Amino acid sequence: MLFMTTILKITLPIYLILFFGLAMFWRSYLAWKRTGINPYKLGGSDNVHDYVGKLFRVTLICTALIVLAFSLYEPLYLLFTPISWLHSDRLIGIGLVLLVVALVWVLVAQIQMGDSWRIGIDDQTKSPLVQHGLFGVSRNPIFLGMIIMLVGLLLTVPTAATLALTVLGIVLIHIQVRLEEPFLLEKYGETYRDYQKGVRRWI
Repeated sequence: MLFMTTILKITLPIYLILFFGLAMFWRSYLAWKRTGINPYKLGGSDNVHDYVGKLFRVTLICTALIVLAFSLYEPLYLLFTPISWLHSDRLIGIGLVLLVVALVWVLVAQIQMGDSWRIGIDDQTKSPLVQHGLFGVSRNPIFLGMIIMLVGLLLTVPTAATLALTVLGIVLIHIQVRLEEPFLLEKYGETYRDYQKGVRRWI
């Protein structure tokens, strides 16, 4: 267990850098360079969409801080109340597998999404509805990947705070998906309605 803990303290911060660096910032930068359109569409208004987006950002930041506390400063990490009965090499192994799956899944989905990649609802520009690849299996593969990532972090760094943030993150993702669906239906019409009938929301 001590060896596994040491490995986690090294690998988890690296994982977060890879996940958010490659999956969020780098893909957004590439889309912006190719199209001239900023893919980040979460604004600063008080509407429900932007409010949910802000809460989800806070959720991800707090989760990252717990991971950093675990890796760099144990006294702070202990304040987040570790869940002892979730500490096992088997669950940690499952968590690591989920983290790898989440990273690969999200990156593949973003590559398949191409220049249609957006963070939030874009009601200003027209982009094609992506229905191939992972989008032919799940209507929300990127959100699904983020849920898998949150569960993976919970299993590798199990604390009361991580558990609360995982539950909150999953709830916010479900709300965000349901906010986006009416917008997509209005934007793409019957094309999206047929897509809904043929592909599940998650998997």
